[in-house]
Amino acid sequence: MDLSTPLKTLGPVFRMKAKTLEKVGIVNVEDFLFYTPFRYDSNLIVSEIGKAQPGETLTIQGNVTKVSNTFTKRGLSIQKITVEDGTGKIDLTFFNQKFLINTVHEGDFISAAGRIDKFGNRLTMAVRSYEILKSENDSAINTTGLVPVYPQTQNLTSKWIRGRIKTILDQIETLPDYLPAELKEENNLPDLIAALKSIHFPKSAEEANKARQRLSFDELLLKNLASLERKEAWEKKAKTDAFEVKKHQKEIEKLIKSIPFELTNAQKKAVEEIFGDLEKNIPMNRLLQGDVGSGKTVVAGIVLYLAYLNGFQGALMAPTEILANQHYVTIKKLLEPFGIRVELFTSNNKNKEENFDIAIGTHSLIQKGAKFKKLGLIVIDEQQRFGVEQRATLAEKGNNPHVLTMTATPIPRTIFLTIYADLKVSFLNELPKGRQKIKTHLVPNEKRQKGYAWISEKIKTEKSQVFIVCPFIEPSETLATVKAVTEEVEHLKKNVFPNFKLGLLHGKMKTADKDKVVADFKAGKLDILVATPVIEVGIDIPTADIMLIEASERFGLAQLHQLRGRVGRGQKQSYCFLFTESKSDKTVERLTYLQTIDNGAELAEVDLKLRGPGEMFGTMQHGIPDLKIANLSDYPLFELARKEAEKIYPSLKKYPNLVTMVQKTDTPKISKD
Repeated sequence: MDLSTPLKTLGPVFRMKAKTLEKVGIVNVEDFLFYTPFRYDSNLIVSEIGKAQPGETLTIQGNVTKVSNTFTKRGLSIQKITVEDGTGKIDLTFFNQKFLINTVHEGDFISAAGRIDKFGNRLTMAVRSYEILKSENDSAINTTGLVPVYPQTQNLTSKWIRGRIKTILDQIETLPDYLPAELKEENNLPDLIAALKSIHFPKSAEEANKARQRLSFDELLLKNLASLERKEAWEKKAKTDAFEVKKHQKEIEKLIKSIPFELTNAQKKAVEEIFGDLEKNIPMNRLLQGDVGSGKTVVAGIVLYLAYLNGFQGALMAPTEILANQHYVTIKKLLEPFGIRVELFTSNNKNKEENFDIAIGTHSLIQKGAKFKKLGLIVIDEQQRFGVEQRATLAEKGNNPHVLTMTATPIPRTIFLTIYADLKVSFLNELPKGRQKIKTHLVPNEKRQKGYAWISEKIKTEKSQVFIVCPFIEPSETLATVKAVTEEVEHLKKNVFPNFKLGLLHGKMKTADKDKVVADFKAGKLDILVATPVIEVGIDIPTADIMLIEASERFGLAQLHQLRGRVGRGQKQSYCFLFTESKSDKTVERLTYLQTIDNGAELAEVDLKLRGPGEMFGTMQHGIPDLKIANLSDYPLFELARKEAEKIYPSLKKYPNLVTMVQKTDTPKISKD
């Protein structure tokens, strides 16, 4: 057996669970051993029965002397297992677990963890977990020490995972360690086999932390090395066509003068950086990162115009039809006066026009087969929402075309260093001139009615248009306090805004219905648009000036920032109201940051520190890197992994085991909506 051994070859126990394991990405021994616990239950106190006291939570061990099954008056069954250890005896109590009568037998040696109580003169235990051991010298992996708890799915419990991992680790004496010995020594990292044994069955919290440090470092190192390899491969690609910039300077200046506002310094710098890449015969691979409303589409339009001036076609791919349509309208308005033919390709648009200069669309650019004659530049918006294969397929439609990717997802700089290490990055950190700061207010439940009244007055007197965002489409029994948009819109129509026109928008609507409601809102036929976070990307309504977000505590700061960016796009003062029913001081503190911070990346950093990586981006947020073990908030480890990767990469071929691991490391694959 080695790390590549398929689990289903290890016997019927694994074969029975093969499909369930595959669903969580576990196929071979390596996948299984790297399926690490997310926390540990502490069963550190193992007590003699005679010393156990009511109210304590602990573990006892002893021989089974009696097994019985009784029924209550209501027909519930109670199983009692009496255990003795020489110092006393105790009754282990279970409810409606009749199988125990045939599973546990007199004479078995049992280890049980739970809470001690007293019934009359007898000690009892409400059992949390138990296991039958071969002897008192056998290891109790479910009831003593730090017990690992794993992410679970149906038919895959922590207890089952624990037992199988223990079986495998007992059979593995050593493992080839892919990290160079000098790197481990310099950074005080344990050997791979020791780290795996300690992460699953640690003797102390310190040992578990050290093991997780090693495995987290490995994951980040491999991702950094893979990024460096991709970067080198990109730069070694067959040469591409360099664009002439100086020759077309006058035409570019004429286009920029036609834009009805002055470019920000950040936009000018980004255009300059992109043009610098396009002048080379190495295909450009640059990321343009900027907040919602920072002007990424205008930069893309200028760059696509340069491609046209050089005799090439351009393509812009967006993850949703709403966003693709928005880009189409903006780019067409910007470039059509200069004689450029812009065509839209979406699943809803049957246009088969081939004689175009710029194609804009969703993944339909690939699936519908937009036929390019000379594709020279690809712009991919919200690139993390597309899989690697989708991006590569589009790139294959040209001769090593230049690629510009864009994102509005506010990602902390530390994470950028890992996810986008193979890209050059341009930042748009300014908003267009004339834009006013969006006034953001946190509205507790007791001020809800006042908030509604204020909004009604604004619609009446100033013809304001309002977005109301709810987190979920359908009611959720487990999240009863969260507003469901389908119910909320009816409530608002009848009880809150009966004198105004309301529309509904969510991701499950047909494309034609979505387009109609957005068009009606834009035309002023609707006063209020009630929506799910589908509006997070791609809806540009300059007349909308009020954003109301229900259950705001359920969103990450980064996503709340993106949502409020849907207003404040005109000259009018805009407002964002964060409604919450939460009474938590921490929640209030977290949401208050939106009142003072306008920068998305800064808010993402704050959220990372306050809430941790698991919830950083909140409900339905995208852009989170695919990390299985490493913790996003561990900045020093990110820096260390990057530094060591840059040091090792020039001589990577000296370490064949490490090369193999790098080749197996996938780029994050976050598919489209």
